Amino acid sequence: MRRVFGAKKNTEPPPSIQDASDRINKRGESVEDKIKKLDVDLCKYREQIQKTRPGPAQQALKARAMRLLKQKKMYEGQRDMLYNQTFNLDQVSFAAEGLKDAQQTMTALKSANKELKGMMKTVQIQDIDNMQDEMMDLMDVSSEIQETLGRSYNVPDGLDEDDLMGELEALEADMGDETEADGVPSYLQPDNQTDYDEISLPSVPMGQTGAPPGRVQAEDEFGLPAVPRASLRG
Repeated sequence: MRRVFGAKKNTEPPPSIQDASDRINKRGESVEDKIKKLDVDLCKYREQIQKTRPGPAQQALKARAMRLLKQKKMYEGQRDMLYNQTFNLDQVSFAAEGLKDAQQTMTALKSANKELKGMMKTVQIQDIDNMQDEMMDLMDVSSEIQETLGRSYNVPDGLDEDDLMGELEALEADMGDETEADGVPSYLQPDNQTDYDEISLPSVPMGQTGAPPGRVQAEDEFGLPAVPRASLRG
């Protein structure tokens, strides 16, 4: 049967863009090496032409240099063509990579959209509003509880806040009237002068002071006859 219909040939897969680009780059590198080698040979011929006198030998060197120069121009043309092909392949590769990235992005967005739809089904706006209302009610109840616990037990119910403020202002006014110099109340200031008029002392009998006639009896700071110092010594 194979002799009649022939065997099926194994077809190779087409080269990828990267394979084609690598092959062209290798060819470009080979051409570039040839151009460099020709540059070295041209430099040698130029030195020989400068050293050779005009004549048939110099003309032969110039002819060889011209052939090498033509080859160099040909290789430079091939190199430029290969570089253009590489540039085109790079553009196609960039476009293909961009399309692949776009496909992956679209696949990721579709998966995320499906997941978000599933999550939104479990979350209801009405449930969130109800939860917020319940939280506000709980906070109000908590504030009332704190206010109730902070209430004073010994304060009479008949007292008004305005009456308390009036009594406080009156107390401050009384304290201001009692305050004198340097802001110290009168009952805390030192007594600088002794009221001697309130002290009752017995009157001194005239003529019985014991002092000789014609001599004035000395008095102390209280208006009493001064005691002699000799009597104090004993």
